[in-house]
Amino acid sequence: MAGGDIENRGGGAKRNNNSINDSSGGSYISSSTYMIDDTEPQWTSWLVPVFLVANVAVFVVVMFVNNCPKHKLVGKCVARFLGRFSFEPLRENPLFGPSSSTLKKLGALEWTKVVINHQGWRLITCIWLHAGVIHLLANMLSLIFIGIRLEQQFGFVRIGILYLVSGFSGSVLSSLFIHNNISVGASGALFGLLGAMLSELITNWTIYTNKASALLTLVVIIVINLAIGILPHVDNFTHIGGFLTGFLLGFILLPRPQLGWLEHGNSPVRTGLKSKYKPHQYVLWVASIVLLVVGLAVALVVLFREEDGNEYCTWCHYLSCVPTSRWDCNQNN
Repeated sequence: MAGGDIENRGGGAKRNNNSINDSSGGSYISSSTYMIDDTEPQWTSWLVPVFLVANVAVFVVVMFVNNCPKHKLVGKCVARFLGRFSFEPLRENPLFGPSSSTLKKLGALEWTKVVINHQGWRLITCIWLHAGVIHLLANMLSLIFIGIRLEQQFGFVRIGILYLVSGFSGSVLSSLFIHNNISVGASGALFGLLGAMLSELITNWTIYTNKASALLTLVVIIVINLAIGILPHVDNFTHIGGFLTGFLLGFILLPRPQLGWLEHGNSPVRTGLKSKYKPHQYVLWVASIVLLVVGLAVALVVLFREEDGNEYCTWCHYLSCVPTSRWDCNQNN
């Protein structure tokens, strides 16, 4: 956290390579915003609570390893009564957390280590690290509000896949465009869940009530959260990568059967329906699989060929930081 920069995949005065991007978003929407008329049983949510406990446990381990009093004067650490769990000085990490060097050591996302040093595992480990208590609380509250309801509706397998693949894809896109700074956080995975909510509403459009208000609410929340990402210190590429992946996975994993199918025991004869799903659901399913596989494959090839995504998209850096008179984005990539 040298230089006091957190989430600096955006601009800011005088950043250095030890700064951290925690890619926190803003507020999220619970899937209980809209109602559905079906007879599908609800699952018991256990995977999302496990994810929550895992993130908290990892943060405790990170703070144990960080051991601020060991490398700082005792008076410089915050919350000194916590001993080795005390936080770095606020001028270095205002989110009440560890140093950037500790996060690097424990698996933060860093282009040089991922590509040059062949440490591809960082594309996964960075999802479980957080820059501080504030970052952790924001993401875990979002996980609770979004994840538990989705897991109750669709089960732990589909939501687990959504969370992990979206988080991984967010890391890939971030590494393509950001080469000079490190990044941590579960926001890519959370944006994936948010994107899946939107595609799930679209593909299951005919069986929802209050669909227009639900769509409007979701779009507003998505726009607000992505808009926050163009501020300095926020890694919006992680947000975008996670969201796009979750959006496509929602068409693949979350289609619901037509009305009447479940009520009649999944029998085509008894329901009079020729297919469990509507034609547009099959079309979206196939198209999403193709786009997801091709997109992720191309991104990985470009990444490990040590190429810079900014060379292919010269304006894309504005998606993560928009320069103003108050800050610059020169070190955004």
